[in-house]
Amino acid sequence: MDTQNPNAPTHAHTRVAAKKHPNRRHPHAGLVHDNTRHTTRFTVIGNHLAQHPELSLLAIGLGTHIQSLPAGARVDIKTLAARFPEGTTRIAAALRELEVHGYLRRTRERVPDGRIITRTTSCNQPGHSGSETPRPAPRKRPRRPGGKPLSAVPRPACSAPALLQQATDLLGRLRRDDPRLLLSACDTAHLAPGVAAWLERDVSPTAVRHALTTDLPPEPLHRPAALLAHRLTAQLPPPPPFAPPTPPPPARHPLQTCDGCDRAFRAPDPGHCRDCRSGRTEPLEAV
Repeated sequence: MDTQNPNAPTHAHTRVAAKKHPNRRHPHAGLVHDNTRHTTRFTVIGNHLAQHPELSLLAIGLGTHIQSLPAGARVDIKTLAARFPEGTTRIAAALRELEVHGYLRRTRERVPDGRIITRTTSCNQPGHSGSETPRPAPRKRPRRPGGKPLSAVPRPACSAPALLQQATDLLGRLRRDDPRLLLSACDTAHLAPGVAAWLERDVSPTAVRHALTTDLPPEPLHRPAALLAHRLTAQLPPPPPFAPPTPPPPARHPLQTCDGCDRAFRAPDPGHCRDCRSGRTEPLEAV
């Protein structure tokens, strides 16, 4: 019994002639360019953007518009939405497309007045920088054993040698309260003026030691000098209140023996007592 192959064609396909192939363009069909050479007010746009296979038409048009703008122009979402009929949602999506494919870079920077702004950089050819020669990679500086320098500490108004020596001795004894507070000679010399500023403000050495050693973190201290420098600066007490100088006590004269009656009395010089001088013309001595 003969079987029929259902997949076999019922008849052989005729081969389409090359000149009649449907994909062959007619010389008089399709797009025709009528170009005029621009000499002013033009922008060069790469075909990698104009014919990008993954970008949407809105992203391609928005990327072309952004590349035609001068440096310093505003390209935030609100400004673009006010310029074009598309809403903020579609414009934000197009900006994200351009950013994903490398045509935009948006970074956050802090300006001199303290505000944080978004800096937008337009790339006319992703993956290439504007400079022809690549910049050499920055050389990594060898890290010093001490790491970053310690932050500044308060300074006393009068750096007397005795006051600095008292502050140095106080810092050297901190390791008795906590062995982790063992300081090097360099760190001690840096922190001593800060401790002297506390002592100068009528803070007792016990109070300074308590402020530096209380509530330390339980984990190991990788750099105790940095912690002490922060506490000396952040917890610096205010200067003591102004108090007028107290007058010195009155002078107390030594005891003298009266030349007339041998009575003891106080006077700056020897002589007679008050009773013996009552009939005399010599000036009275203060008792």
